[in-house]
Amino acid sequence: MPQVPERWKGKCENGTAFTSSLCNKKLIGAQSFSKELKAAGQPISEYDHDSPRDSLGHGTHTSSTAAGHHVVSASHFGYAKGTARGVAPRAHVAIYKVLWSEDTIFSASSDVLAGMDQAIADGVDIISLSIGLQRLPYYDNVIDIASLSAIEKGIVVVCSAGNYGNSNSMNNGAPWITTVGAGTLDCSLTASMTLDNNLTVEGTSYFPVRAYITDKPLYYGKENVKKATCDFGALDPKEVAGKVVLCDYTTEFNVGQQEEHVEKAGAFAGIFMTNLSTMVPEEFNIPAMVLSSDTGALIREHVTKVSATQAKSLAFVHTKFGAKPAPQVAHFSSRGPDPNNPSILKPDIIAPGVDVLAAFPTNKKYIFSVNNYDLATDYALMSGTSMAVPHVAGVAALLKAVHREWSPAAIRSAIMTTAYTDENTHTTIKDQRGSLPATPLDFGAGHINPNKAMDPGLIYDMDVQDYIEFLCGLEYNAKQMRAVIRRWRWSYSAQPTELNYPSFIAIFDGKDFPIAKNFSRVVTNVGNKKSIYRAVLEVPSGMRIAVEPNTLKFTKRHQKQRFRLSLEIESNAPNTTYGYLKWVDQYNHIVSSPVVAMNH
Repeated sequence: MPQVPERWKGKCENGTAFTSSLCNKKLIGAQSFSKELKAAGQPISEYDHDSPRDSLGHGTHTSSTAAGHHVVSASHFGYAKGTARGVAPRAHVAIYKVLWSEDTIFSASSDVLAGMDQAIADGVDIISLSIGLQRLPYYDNVIDIASLSAIEKGIVVVCSAGNYGNSNSMNNGAPWITTVGAGTLDCSLTASMTLDNNLTVEGTSYFPVRAYITDKPLYYGKENVKKATCDFGALDPKEVAGKVVLCDYTTEFNVGQQEEHVEKAGAFAGIFMTNLSTMVPEEFNIPAMVLSSDTGALIREHVTKVSATQAKSLAFVHTKFGAKPAPQVAHFSSRGPDPNNPSILKPDIIAPGVDVLAAFPTNKKYIFSVNNYDLATDYALMSGTSMAVPHVAGVAALLKAVHREWSPAAIRSAIMTTAYTDENTHTTIKDQRGSLPATPLDFGAGHINPNKAMDPGLIYDMDVQDYIEFLCGLEYNAKQMRAVIRRWRWSYSAQPTELNYPSFIAIFDGKDFPIAKNFSRVVTNVGNKKSIYRAVLEVPSGMRIAVEPNTLKFTKRHQKQRFRLSLEIESNAPNTTYGYLKWVDQYNHIVSSPVVAMNH
């Protein structure tokens, strides 16, 4: 590891189950913030640890994803086994623990603000924030307020979009924050079962024992809906003891509850039919696998005809790579537009956020109880936009190391304009909720592409003054402005201009077609000195896009050029439609921006 930077002002504090001696060249800061929680008279539980020590595993998982060092043969009980490392393995890490199990929304907000302010004062380069609080106006939102202060100091702030999974469900959508949604990976964690008719099916499983089970009777409660769905108390232990139980898909309860019912009835194993797009990892205490409803129907058809069906074999702990299609937008990932400000396209980007393998606290370990035995591992599989954030934060750290002079907006621009929007079957990234093509309201600019982001060609840059102009355009009063920008005085132009964002979105509310909107942007050349960029447009039916000028000529690095984009939709356009503007030069730079139109 490199030496701790001389400019670093942070510290490592002592506390419960943590001493400052645990810090080193990797972990250079560790502090906890609970002043408001304690002021409210709430004690910190022994489980929580009154110190920077992680008690849940969430912080350890995300920080190791961002900057963990190489580890050989890491796995989650054998799943996803291989060499693991964080995105920026030589980056220094500082931990700021700000949330506690006894928190109220008020205490959490105050302690999050205190932690972020301390990180800014300590001199961090990147803030990776896998946290979502209440969705409030910018002037009441502590994450938005602290993030703007960080941006003013040149600190990149990366936040999670949220795990609500619906349209208009964004969190952390302030335009100075890099907002991250979650995508799937191209690996699948599977189990397989072969029946006595030689039908072999595959499903998803997290059962931690590498087992190969043979010749077990298969049970399906075909005569009763409650038995078929493995409802609470419906399964007769005399009928299912020692058997593999097949459970129908139901919306009444989840797979985890079905597994509890099956285990309580004394079954040997469970096979659960469900909508895989909405499945979340379950801690199975008996051999278990989850199948799509279509695959499960094949088993159900056979066992309904042949009541003495046998499961010839059940095998677990398989990790398969090259799953298709991938990536997809995770079913839980919050979608745009941002309810606070739909005029900014959010999320900005998606990154891996499903079944991410990363470190777990060594003092806690990840515990699985199987057949009255506890199994432990130092690595966990976790899913959420929280897991996607550190991937982007790690890339931002790499970009900051290569381009020290780049602003937070420049780093975000490089990440966004080099993202890809096709999955590994060479079609548009799918929405995991229904396998239909996703849109920029789901994935923003696309899926992060780290190597391309190192050399984006052009960037859309901004500074704090641009955000002040933007806030003035929201017609905030003086008190509200002071709250969000934390200044008593500020300057602004008479007619605030739009933000120089690397994406475009227009919200229309009209029936008199065609409807149009004009945008103005400035791009900065950070690629080859003498470059000529030509505008390439991808435009669907019912939408028109024009760019003026459609050619940008640069003679030196850091030269700026302005262009205008006009967007028009016609009566045959769907309510939401989108295209792309791509600036392409002779050196194979492709600077891509989504252009979205919504009409209500």
